[in-house]
Amino acid sequence: MPTQVNPQTAEKVITDGLIEVGAEPAEISREATFESLDVDSLDLVEIAQIVEDEFGVELIGDDVQNLKTVGDVIDMVVAKAS
Repeated sequence: MPTQVNPQTAEKVITDGLIEVGAEPAEISREATFESLDVDSLDLVEIAQIVEDEFGVELIGDDVQNLKTVGDVIDMVVAKAS
């Protein structure tokens, strides 16, 4: 059963995913851009898979390509889960 989605759980899962793909933990914040974290499109696909596995929320290519910051992803995951 997928984990209940709220901003805090989404932020933790996404932050853990970013660390897994090589982002520096100290640089991760809601305002951090993927560019500043050196996260590329392949990394975002991996994070989207983690989100789907954890929450059952599917982020498709069009969703992901418009996301610029960590906060954007958190907000989208919470919105799609409700």
